[in-house]
Amino acid sequence: MIYFIGAGPGAPDLITVRGMHLLQHADLVIYAGSLVNPELLSFCPPSCPCLNSAEMTLEEIISAMAVRPKTETVIRLHTGDPSLYGAVREQMDALDELQLPYEVVPGVSSMSAAAAALRAEFTPPEISQTVIISRMAGRTAVPDAESIRSLAAHGSTMILFLSAGMLPKLCQELIAGGYPEDTTAAVVYRASWPDEEIILGNLKTLPGQAAHIRRTALILVGRFLSDFRTRSRLYDPAFSHLFREGHP
Repeated sequence: MIYFIGAGPGAPDLITVRGMHLLQHADLVIYAGSLVNPELLSFCPPSCPCLNSAEMTLEEIISAMAVRPKTETVIRLHTGDPSLYGAVREQMDALDELQLPYEVVPGVSSMSAAAAALRAEFTPPEISQTVIISRMAGRTAVPDAESIRSLAAHGSTMILFLSAGMLPKLCQELIAGGYPEDTTAAVVYRASWPDEEIILGNLKTLPGQAAHIRRTALILVGRFLSDFRTRSRLYDPAFSHLFREGHP
């Protein structure tokens, strides 16, 4: 069986238990070497070959999977969660054409690790109840309707992947779209890794503060990072719900 596994954001103990167990019984691992922590490969049996997909084409990846006996455990190890910027759909389509079965094991996204590092909640009551996940257009195009400027008009929590190398332009587009230039923003570099770095500022100051960071970082924007707080209704003593009667 072929398994697409989310390796988590970086720290080896943030892979899921299911993912770890599958690695412990792997017959072949193809891992995203540019992003996946190599310490995760220590879970594999000593005899298991581990191929770095950073050096491979899509066709080579699929060929390596397809030649293995169906009784073997073949693992495609992606960083974070495979569903976010993992280029996983094209691999699944190729396996479908070959009628090869596969399963997907979700992982902890780097955006969750970034929130943990910031001790932040993406959706605090009365501040933001919407999270937009996007990226700046680069070598991979972005649909016109999903431009950073148009998405910024919502004023919601935004999490930007694959954009650290374009931070000045990104902040310009966010401001042009409607965020005030003093909107709190953060860059989280390599969340959960030993060399994790957090830079907190606003849309005006952040490009200068984080000029040394060019990749492997998330940009987080919005009032959820501010000091303003309101109490949730969930634990308000005056609020009733299915499991608790409220009292004024």
